[in-house]
Amino acid sequence: MVDDEAYLAELVATALRYEGFETAVAHDGAGTEAQVAAFAPHLIVLDVMLPDGSGIDVCRRLRANGLRAPVIFLTARDATEDKVAGLTVGGDDYVTKPFSLEELVARVRAVLRRSGTGAPGATLGFADLEIDEDAHEVRRRGRPIALSPTEYKLLRYLVVNARKVLTKRQILDHVWEYDFNGNDGVVQTYISYLRRKVDAFDPPLIHTVPRVGYVLRTPDRPDGPPGTGKAR
Repeated sequence: MVDDEAYLAELVATALRYEGFETAVAHDGAGTEAQVAAFAPHLIVLDVMLPDGSGIDVCRRLRANGLRAPVIFLTARDATEDKVAGLTVGGDDYVTKPFSLEELVARVRAVLRRSGTGAPGATLGFADLEIDEDAHEVRRRGRPIALSPTEYKLLRYLVVNARKVLTKRQILDHVWEYDFNGNDGVVQTYISYLRRKVDAFDPPLIHTVPRVGYVLRTPDRPDGPPGTGKAR
């Protein structure tokens, strides 16, 4: 994710991570080329207006150096000539600011499908637990686990943030999307529902951090570094 506005770049990156994508951020052309070399992305969201030049020029250089990953240009410009210029140098799509995060995520998935790269995040996994997002199915050790829509959404949020301690308020805000007006006791209730189903297998994966919240981790890594569930 490349944008000279740090807040916007982090906002989009956070939205993509929430959807299961592993995401790196850059704020200028030099940083973009360095991140591409280090991160080897499946796709780049690239702002056209950068402090050290044009994103179109950055794309041209990356293509000349052999980059095959699709590029979605992101810009405040909406003139036809700008769109043509971006697509001519190897851009795959063009999103004009202002935009919705939902639209951008949908464009990312669509471009990945068209490119044949596949959409990272179609399957999320942690330990022996798998979430098939296309089929909306959950399996542990290859055995299916039946979940309600809310249980599924809660488990997905835990997997995406595996090894990261989440507070009850964070879970409430993300899973219930600010629409739930009750107290956070509902989180404890649904965690107990998940444990009966997911932790019916050994080892248990859902752990309580007293006076803080919950974390998805394996018992042999209680102090493991925070991270996100890898999309695979």
